[in-house]
Amino acid sequence: MFAVYCVRCTLTMDRDELIGMRLAIGLPGCDATPEVIEALQASRAQSLVVFRRNVTSPEQFTALITRLNEATGRRLLVMVDHEGGRVTRFHQGVTAFAAPGELGRDASTDAIERQGAVEAQELRRLGVHVNLAPCADVLVEGCDPVIGDRSYGSDPHRVATLCAARIRGLQSHGVAACAKHFPGLGAVPNDPHQALPTIAADWAVMERTHLPPFRAAIAGGVATIMSSHVCYPQLGEPKGLPATFSRALIQGLLRQRLGFPGVILTDALEMGALRAFGTIGESAVRAAAAGHDLLLICSPELSPAKEALACLRSAYASGRLDHHELEASADRISQLRKNTFPDSLNKHTEIW
Repeated sequence: MFAVYCVRCTLTMDRDELIGMRLAIGLPGCDATPEVIEALQASRAQSLVVFRRNVTSPEQFTALITRLNEATGRRLLVMVDHEGGRVTRFHQGVTAFAAPGELGRDASTDAIERQGAVEAQELRRLGVHVNLAPCADVLVEGCDPVIGDRSYGSDPHRVATLCAARIRGLQSHGVAACAKHFPGLGAVPNDPHQALPTIAADWAVMERTHLPPFRAAIAGGVATIMSSHVCYPQLGEPKGLPATFSRALIQGLLRQRLGFPGVILTDALEMGALRAFGTIGESAVRAAAAGHDLLLICSPELSPAKEALACLRSAYASGRLDHHELEASADRISQLRKNTFPDSLNKHTEIW
């Protein structure tokens, strides 16, 4: 089971360091250039989200992470979408697993758990701490193909069972898992990478179809959960407000009603679904206010992370954002880091 408690190591940090703990950023390329190092130092970011543009070989990638750690004087938390099938970032040094949709048709629970274990061992060798998988989305007929074979299928029980198995495999071997995209993206009518979608499901449909995999993930001790850039107007939120900015769905439903104690992530804040809401900095502030811990800024550009730091700093200074919630988020992220960094792991000991 994932150990969640207030570690309080954040008491010695200043506000900018606490804010930096909440930023997970993308990099433009494969090299630790002076510009990249300066951007990491200026933004105070302590987490990286890795894409194909950052990887040419296992050797290059591990050297990149080592160099960035040394140059910034920080231990960077490294995250990657390693779902299997069409969503992978590494092409060497890892096993090529089939897409979840294919495996969901006939793979056994034990096979999916073994997959998670293999993935964790391979990702740890590459210096990755968090696998942004599995997709806990339940497919609904007629939905946009953005999820498609990234989901284990259309049966909520089957999706829940296989997600829980994958999480066990990953986390029993030292890599944090991430159930996404809360509260469920499987009925989405259009791709949120491009524009803001709306899912018209009511509470009965959500409870029956979309929430069971997240309940199973939470019961299984999943370390992190990622939200969705999707509107759910039948769940009581005003029309046009995505879950990313909904305190009722993030803090109320996920944190309080479902009892999730771990780290809550946004999806990438630069996605098209949020474009109408203003700058990256404004989106970061609104996502933090909703109850997210880690704010993902995955653009290859380096300036948005600096902008986010500035906007968050201003929001905490003005009282728009609550400093006690900042400390609580930093504590949850600190515990995630403690659970996943190599010197805290014994390969024969289950830490979640």
